[in-house]
Amino acid sequence: MNQQVKTGPIMAALLVAGFVGLFSETALNIALGQLSQIFNVDATTVQWLATGYFLTLGILIPVTGILMQKFTTRQMFLTSVILILGGTILAASAPAFGLLLAGRVIQAAGLAINLPLTQNVIFAIYPPHKRGGAMGIMGLVMLAGPALGPTLAGLILDTMSWHYIFWLTTPFLLFSLMFGIIYLTNVNEVRKVSIDALSVILSTIGFGGLVYGFSVSGTAGWTSATVLGSIIVGLIAVILFSVRQMKMETPMLNLRAFKYPMFILGVVMSFITFFNMLSMLVILPMYMQMALVIAAFTTGLILLPGSLLNCLLAPTIGRLFDKYGPKAVITPGTIFVVISYAIYVQFGTETALWMVVITHIVMMLGIGAVLASTQTNTLNSLPKQYYPDGIAITQTIQQVAGAVGIAVMVSLSESKQENYLATTGNELPQAAAAGSSFVFTIALVLAVINFVLSLFMKKPKEA
Repeated sequence: MNQQVKTGPIMAALLVAGFVGLFSETALNIALGQLSQIFNVDATTVQWLATGYFLTLGILIPVTGILMQKFTTRQMFLTSVILILGGTILAASAPAFGLLLAGRVIQAAGLAINLPLTQNVIFAIYPPHKRGGAMGIMGLVMLAGPALGPTLAGLILDTMSWHYIFWLTTPFLLFSLMFGIIYLTNVNEVRKVSIDALSVILSTIGFGGLVYGFSVSGTAGWTSATVLGSIIVGLIAVILFSVRQMKMETPMLNLRAFKYPMFILGVVMSFITFFNMLSMLVILPMYMQMALVIAAFTTGLILLPGSLLNCLLAPTIGRLFDKYGPKAVITPGTIFVVISYAIYVQFGTETALWMVVITHIVMMLGIGAVLASTQTNTLNSLPKQYYPDGIAITQTIQQVAGAVGIAVMVSLSESKQENYLATTGNELPQAAAAGSSFVFTIALVLAVINFVLSLFMKKPKEA
């Protein structure tokens, strides 16, 4: 660890801003129904507060790889925190729906810079044998933010107005800004790189089209021209983008990172983990509210022990990774996830709440072990000059995986519910249980695939 670099305060500045951004990603979900009435907009329109957030991340994260080479660490950091702060204040004081949505998009733009930047700084200021611990703490933030979002937002909505979901995070952002200004040094090498306009356009259409298509599939339906058109156009643009990157001397996103087998393995495992994790954070509360008929705030409290335990153990998991290598941490983690989904599949309308709590704790421990360790190993397998590209690739894939996971799992759950209701009449709790059990079965299959893949994880010879 560099002596002149104060790693603690630097990490605090980056991670606090990241936590606020990730907390904001899911916190508003619980208030969408209320906001739909307050601003007098329909359910499809209000859903844009979530869709717009994902869409902005999907579009901007691929561009950050080249931005981190073009601008200094401090420039990138200040831009990210000012965007998150500005977006938060705009959203908190928004008198109209359009301004609230604009605030969300500006918040997401800041987070799109913060997430890759934090990973890049970790890889610059920590030697390979200490990265696991640092990435473990980042993993905790990446899990705790989205997981605590609905719980804390539920508490805020029960006691105050929705504006405070935003207002209460502003002091943390001001703290982050102050610490960053004082302690953050420029740790990246700035190069003269030109940003290729066609690459940016193809990336925007490609990743934006995919995220948008999947995000609106729940409301528009999978067979709608908008959904199919967005996904097809997105796929074509991603293919054209990839071909262009391979032909360019200095690509916007260096896809040569895919030459490294451990990188490919890590990317696939990250995709499955995020696909399953973000869809679970939506499906599980839906199951509890509809099948077990419990209030939103109670749902948040039931999910709290798993999230908190994960927070406490994240640094330890990172240290175990540093000491014993990837397989010793990741494979047991995937086993925990498999066991949890195997139990989730059995859940019905009579499931005891303590059973939900215990299973969620096991699940969060498993995800905690897989998430950060997989990311660390994936990036450790690359040469140093590929770090910004590797980080941008993995972060983009994670955001796309999350958007796709939520859209696919929610729509499958709802179609299963409708089929159940069509054959049995009006037993909504049973239908909700059948729908969630069906998607948990799919998630279980994916979790087993991740377990098998983890057996091939190796520590890269030289980071």
